[in-house]
Amino acid sequence: MSEISDSTQSTQSTGTSSCPREFLVSVELYVPTVASFGLRKPVVSRRKADISKTEETPRSLKEKSSWISVSRSPTSAGQWRPATCKLMDEDESCSLNIYVDETILYQTIYIHMLNQFDIRYADSSLFLRKNCLALASAGGQRWGSPTNTEPIYFQFEDADTCNTWLVLLRSYSKPEIYGQTFASRDGGLYRMWRQVELSILQGRNLGNHFKTQLDTNASSAILSEGDLREADPIDLDAFCEIHLNDNICARTTVKKGIGSPDWLENFSFPDLPPFETLEVTVWREKRLLKPVLLGSVRIALTNFRRSEAVEGWFPVIQAGGASNSIQVGEIRMKLTVDEEIILPHNSYSGLLTVLLSRDRNVLEWMSDFERRVHLRTTSYQLMCIAIAKNILVEHITEYADREVDGTPSSHNTIFRGNTTFTKTMELAMAFYGKAFLESSIGCTIRRICSEKVAIEVDPVRSGKGAKEVERGVDQLIHWSQEVWNQIYAVRGQCPNELRRLFEHVRKLVEKHYHTKDSQDPHNRELPWQSVSAFCFLRFIVPGILNPHLFGLYPGLPSARIQRSLTLIAKVIQSLANLNPNVQKEEFMRGIKDFLKQNLPAMVDYILVVSTPISPDPCSPHSGHPAHSHQRLDVVSSLHERSTTMPVLERESIPLLPHVLDIPRHLARITSSVLRSARSADPKDKSSEGDNQHLSGLCAQCFDLEDQSLARVSQLAGVESCPVALKWDVPRITSTVSSAAPSSPASPSKMVESRKVSRPYTAPSLSDLSEVDHRKASSGDMTPSSPVPHDLSSLRRGSVPDIPSSPKATSSPEERSTRAINRPRFLRPKSISADSISSLASPASAQSLRSPPEFQDLEASRKRKNVLQGLLTKR
Repeated sequence: MSEISDSTQSTQSTGTSSCPREFLVSVELYVPTVASFGLRKPVVSRRKADISKTEETPRSLKEKSSWISVSRSPTSAGQWRPATCKLMDEDESCSLNIYVDETILYQTIYIHMLNQFDIRYADSSLFLRKNCLALASAGGQRWGSPTNTEPIYFQFEDADTCNTWLVLLRSYSKPEIYGQTFASRDGGLYRMWRQVELSILQGRNLGNHFKTQLDTNASSAILSEGDLREADPIDLDAFCEIHLNDNICARTTVKKGIGSPDWLENFSFPDLPPFETLEVTVWREKRLLKPVLLGSVRIALTNFRRSEAVEGWFPVIQAGGASNSIQVGEIRMKLTVDEEIILPHNSYSGLLTVLLSRDRNVLEWMSDFERRVHLRTTSYQLMCIAIAKNILVEHITEYADREVDGTPSSHNTIFRGNTTFTKTMELAMAFYGKAFLESSIGCTIRRICSEKVAIEVDPVRSGKGAKEVERGVDQLIHWSQEVWNQIYAVRGQCPNELRRLFEHVRKLVEKHYHTKDSQDPHNRELPWQSVSAFCFLRFIVPGILNPHLFGLYPGLPSARIQRSLTLIAKVIQSLANLNPNVQKEEFMRGIKDFLKQNLPAMVDYILVVSTPISPDPCSPHSGHPAHSHQRLDVVSSLHERSTTMPVLERESIPLLPHVLDIPRHLARITSSVLRSARSADPKDKSSEGDNQHLSGLCAQCFDLEDQSLARVSQLAGVESCPVALKWDVPRITSTVSSAAPSSPASPSKMVESRKVSRPYTAPSLSDLSEVDHRKASSGDMTPSSPVPHDLSSLRRGSVPDIPSSPKATSSPEERSTRAINRPRFLRPKSISADSISSLASPASAQSLRSPPEFQDLEASRKRKNVLQGLLTKR
C-alpha cells in the first residue's frame, strides 16, 4: 500500500538538478468531522470479503466517537480516509500536498516553515493505531479549504515507512539551533532536545468532593483537616487525557474502580517543544452519554529538576473560581523531565573514542555503569550508539564467547541467569524484534483480550466440577494452538540481526557441551533449548504475559484475561522447552498431546530463526522490509542535500532505518555520568584497573561540560547587548499551575494557578554573580529568546516564528472550559532552552561534591563557575 518514490527526472549529467524532487506515499488520514463537510463521503463497499474482514477486527479496537476521537465530543469526532501525500522540494521551499479520493486537495503544509518538534510520532493511545505521525502547524503554515487548526494525523503501512517519512519531513523543517548568528561552520552553538516520561499508576477517592482554600500568593492550595477524612468510594469508569503545552498527546484506557482505578500505563513523549505545562484531565465515562470532566492536574514543567523521577499523589482539581475550587480525588503519577544541550558531533569525538576503544567492549561499559556507577538507564543509549556504528552484534557475540565456556555457571547464564549478557540480549531483541513480535502474537493477543477469553483449568481456583475443567482444558488447547500457529507462520520474518545472535549462541553450546557426540537425547536438544531460552523465555513469552508493556494491547488486561494469558504462556514455554513429559501442575497434564504434536514444528522454528540469511531485501524470507529500496531513495536525497547544510542542521536529521541521533545519545550519557560522579560516595572506590577507565570517561564528560558552558556563555554575551535585535520574538509568560508532591509519602496539596517565568538557559555575563542569580531565581524576569537576527545565518527556506499575543492570566473557570473545548494545537510562543531551573539555589549547587579521584578534573571547571551543572540539570 505504502510506496515512496522519487519521481525526479534529471536532465543534467551533474549531480544537481533544477527540477523539484517529489516523493509520494499512500496513507490513512484522520479527517475531523468539521473538516470533512466539504469532502465527498467515502464509498463503503459491501462485498463479502470486506464483511468477513470487519468481523475479524477485535471489537475493542473498533473506533467509536465516545473515546477514540481526539476531542471526545461528537461534533469533533472524525474518520480515517485513504489519502496520498506528495512532498515537493522546490529548492527555496518545501510543501506537502495531501489528496483525498486521489483528486481532492485537502491540505497543503509548508514543511520549510515548521520546526522539527512540530513533526512527531503520535502516541498509539490516541486512536489505537500504530505507525502514526502528527504534524502541528498554525495559520500561515498550511493552506486548505477547511478551517481546521488541529494537528494532521497520518497512519503509514508499517514502521519502516513511518520512520522514513519522519526523517524526510524533518530534513526540510527547522531544527532548534541556538547561536546561528555566530559565523562558524557548525551553523550555530548547540541544539536542544526534550522529553517527558509519565506513568499514570492509579487513582483514589475520585469523584469525592473536598472544599479547598486557595491562597493567591501560595504555590499550592491547602485542605482543611476536616476535609481529609476518609470519604465513601464512588463506583465509576474513568480515563485520563494527557496534554503538553495545551496539545493532547495521549490518553489512558477506561478503567472501572470503586473510586480507585488502577491504570499502570506508561507514556513517553520525546522531541518536545520548549516546556510550558503538563495537564492530566480525568474524565468519567458514561454509557450512551458524553464523558464528564471530573477535574485536572496541572503541572509547570519548568519547576522540575531535569532527569529526576518524581512520584507521588497529585490532587485532581475541579476549577470553580478562586474561592470555590474543589478537589475531586487524587491520581498517583511518576514524572521524569529530560532536557539536553546537544553539541556538534565532533565535540564528542573524545568520549566516543573512550567508549568504543578496541580494548573495551560495549557490554563491559554497560556492566560498569550498572554495578559501579549505578546507572541503569544508560545501557539503552550505549546500545543505540553501537547500533548506529553497526557493532552491537559483533560485541554481543564477543562477550558471549567469554560467558559461555562450558562450565555449570555458564549453563545457568544461558537458561536462567540475569547477567549483562542476557540483559543486553533482551535489549537487542526488543529493539530489533519489535515488528517481529507484533506479527508473531499481536493480533491473536488482541483477539483474546477483546473477546474477554476467560480460561481456567485449576479445579481449586474455579471450584467447578470435572466437566468444567475438561472444557477449560479444551479452551486452553484451542487458544494455545491459535497463538502457536501465528508464531510459526511468521518465523521467516525474524530479523537477520537476531538470527545471527541466535546462531552464535547455538553454535557456542554445540562447541562447549559436545552435544553432537552425546548419547543423551537431552544433551542433543541443548543447542535448541539455548535458542528458545532467549527467543521464548526472554522475548515472546513475556510479550504474552504482559502485552501492554510491549505495545501489543492498550492498558493492563483484566485479572481474568491475565489468568488466560498466563496459562497460554505456560503452554508455549513448555513447548519451547522441548520436553512435553514434564508438567509441574496436575491440571496442566491435559495438554501433553498438544505438546507432542507440535514438537517437530518447534524444532523447525528454532532452526529457522537461528539461521542467518543473505541480506537480499527482495527475498520473501528476509528480515528487512521488501520496500527497503524505497528508503534508499530518501537516503540518497538526504546525502545530496546534506553537502550544503551546516553541521548542526545536518546532524539534527536522524539516521535511518532506526531513527538514531548519535550526538543526542552521547549527550544523555554525559549528563548521566556527571550526575552520578557528583553524587557518588567517596568511600566507594573501584579497583585500580576499572578506575582508570571510569576516570578517563569522567574526564571526557567534564570536558564536554566545559565546552557547553563556554558556548552558552558566548550566546549569553550576545544576548546581554542592550541593542534590540530585529528577529527577536518577545517572551510570553504563561499562566500555569504547579503541582508536585513534597514526597511520595506526604499528603498531597491542591494546586493553584500562578504566573511563572521561564528560567534562564543562558544568562548574561552580568547575571553570573551569586546575588544576581538569586534575584533571577526569585524574581519574575522575562528574558528574550535566543533567536537568529542575521538574515544570512538563516537556513534556506526558514522563517521566524509567528509572534503570539501575550496571554492574560486565566481563571479556573476558563481553564475548565478550555479543557472541554480546547484547541488541539497552540503555536509555541518562542524557542528557548530550559536547561537549568532558576528555582535551584546556589547553596544547593555548591553542596554537590565529586569523588576524590575527580576533584582535580573538577577544579578547573569550578574556577569558571558558569552555570554549574548544566548538563546534569542541577
